Amino acid sequence: MITAGIDMGAKFIKAVILKDGVLQGKAIVATGFEPAASASQCLEQAAKESGIEISSIDHLTSTGAGRKMAPNINSHVTDISAAAKGTLYLLKDVRTVIDVGAEEGRGIRVEADGRVIDSAVNEKCAAGAGAFAEAMSRALEVSLEEFGQLSLQSNKTIPMNAQCAVFAESEVVSLVHAKTPKQDIARAVHDAIASRIVSMVRRVGIREDVALIGGVSHNPGFVDSLSRGLETKVIVPENPEYVGALGAAIYARERSQ
Repeated sequence: MITAGIDMGAKFIKAVILKDGVLQGKAIVATGFEPAASASQCLEQAAKESGIEISSIDHLTSTGAGRKMAPNINSHVTDISAAAKGTLYLLKDVRTVIDVGAEEGRGIRVEADGRVIDSAVNEKCAAGAGAFAEAMSRALEVSLEEFGQLSLQSNKTIPMNAQCAVFAESEVVSLVHAKTPKQDIARAVHDAIASRIVSMVRRVGIREDVALIGGVSHNPGFVDSLSRGLETKVIVPENPEYVGALGAAIYARERSQ
């Protein structure tokens, strides 16, 4: 049986193809101004990598913010359900899933059978998501990759009081003018993002093991800040940005059966 999942994210679209529950191919493309066209392109790339014709896909399930805009889908599932399903497929002992993407973050508490017990979403402020880190890296005139590594070089705690990404950028500029080392500013920014995510996750209850998925999982500075904030090791699976699409593909297999 061949199934596929497509994650219609705000910044990137991800696609995963499974054959009898085993990963065959994956792809990622920028969402752009025409999400439907980007979704088709993404699925074509994943199919090419897997050596499978799109016409051979038995069931296609979408997830993500734009899940209803994905073309030719058989079903769709919420971001939270897909994140939980995909994470437990990879890490069966996880009971708390944290999903942080470009525009929002989610905290999810799950049971061993994949049922979502509770969840919370931070969708009203970019200060708790990847877009905030990108904006702050531009303010420091470093790449996002360098920004994450810089954070690991600091052991200082500098509180950031701004609750809005716009005002926080002004606060970063003030720190720059005060000749605060870049690594200390980078750590302060990641600590600020992590504190918002930690507060959100505590509302649903933290149970170990804890996994972090989503594109921001590639930022080592944020992973470090989040682990310190939660006071526990945070597990990052391989290819964390594809977990939502993987969960959707697993749902597609279950629904097709």
